Amino acid sequence: MPNGRSPADHVILVSIDALRPEFYLDERWPAPVLQQLAATGARAHAVRSVFPALTYPSHTSMVTGALPARHGIYFNHPFCADGPTERWQWEAERIRVPTLWDAVRAGGGTTAAVAWPATVGAAIDWNVPDVWPLDPAASIVDAVRAASTPRLLDELEREATGRLLPVNFGLDRLAREERVASMAAYLLERHRPTLLLVHLIAADHVQHQWGRESPMTRRAVGAVDAALGQIVERVEALGMWDRVALVVAGDHGAMDRHTLLRPNVWLVEAGLMEDRPDRGRWRATFHADGGSAFLRLRSTSDEDAVTRVRAVLDALPRAERELFRIVERAELDGLGADPEAVFALAAVPGVELSELPSPPLLAPTQGGTHGYHPDEPQMHSGFVARGAGIRPGAHVPLLPVQAVASLVAALLGIPFDAPHAELIPGLVE
Repeated sequence: MPNGRSPADHVILVSIDALRPEFYLDERWPAPVLQQLAATGARAHAVRSVFPALTYPSHTSMVTGALPARHGIYFNHPFCADGPTERWQWEAERIRVPTLWDAVRAGGGTTAAVAWPATVGAAIDWNVPDVWPLDPAASIVDAVRAASTPRLLDELEREATGRLLPVNFGLDRLAREERVASMAAYLLERHRPTLLLVHLIAADHVQHQWGRESPMTRRAVGAVDAALGQIVERVEALGMWDRVALVVAGDHGAMDRHTLLRPNVWLVEAGLMEDRPDRGRWRATFHADGGSAFLRLRSTSDEDAVTRVRAVLDALPRAERELFRIVERAELDGLGADPEAVFALAAVPGVELSELPSPPLLAPTQGGTHGYHPDEPQMHSGFVARGAGIRPGAHVPLLPVQAVASLVAALLGIPFDAPHAELIPGLVE
């Protein structure tokens, strides 16, 4: 900067999972804190996600400035040749490029994170990662404690949240948002990290279960906004607005679903895989999540398998073929999507793709999902920012999610190579 100082001494990056722009653009939504930040700070009309529009790939793009093909987190669940896994890509070692927390540390700063995706084992000074047990009978609190910075969760329970329990910290509990915000507010006041990452999940969880417009979704938005309000109130109480930039961004939108489609049923019928949990003796299979499915081969040189898959798709009845479009490799390259896929299927709105290989091919479903092509309007997310270095009144029509990394780096005045993002002009004073 011309005066030798960074615009902000601290950046708080809050991600709101499944944040939709209307939450702050439409006052009928119960989000007064978001709406106030949008009115007094900077905002985007929409944020464009990655492909597929999923939580872990997009969050990793937020902190790397890279698209999934470069940073290595292509999906929420990694593709496994011996069958689908319930594990998510929790570990930071899976990220193949430098992150914002790496850059802050290299510049002599400190970092903190609460429930941020892909941070287990990350070089973060005060870290409470996003992780949970695969055993439904196990305690999420125990899983988080084991993965957190040693003794940090004890400190947070003692000084900020009170005792954490599945009933107030479970992934399906709106009360979780209050605890996450209390942790973030305490870490800001006690440790003053240069970069603080916070992930709020209630709006996503509830929209999965109930859809976009349910009363429960409004309750979840209210819970998220109240949590954001805790953080804002702590910044105000500490008198830090002249030194703190608060950046709030979403990872993807939400789509109501009505039909479940299982494209691997076609591949089983064609003899390209088996109807078994480990796929059996397979040559081709679809890795699916939400509104997309990516074709993987057992052998990358098996052109005959590709030909047979295309023949299967070409021969489908019109009613089935109209449920998706094929995203060819050239388009996947432009989107920075899974570099190991031959092509992908992008579902039409309302259709969710599943990798289950067992009939029925089609089934009714309900609730909401995401994972669609990022150009689907309902996959667009949101962005607001306020505080040190943020230009009040700035408006961006469409912000790429990976551009968040460039903004954070510019606000902190740290060198950062964002491979697929540039700073959006006009956001920083």
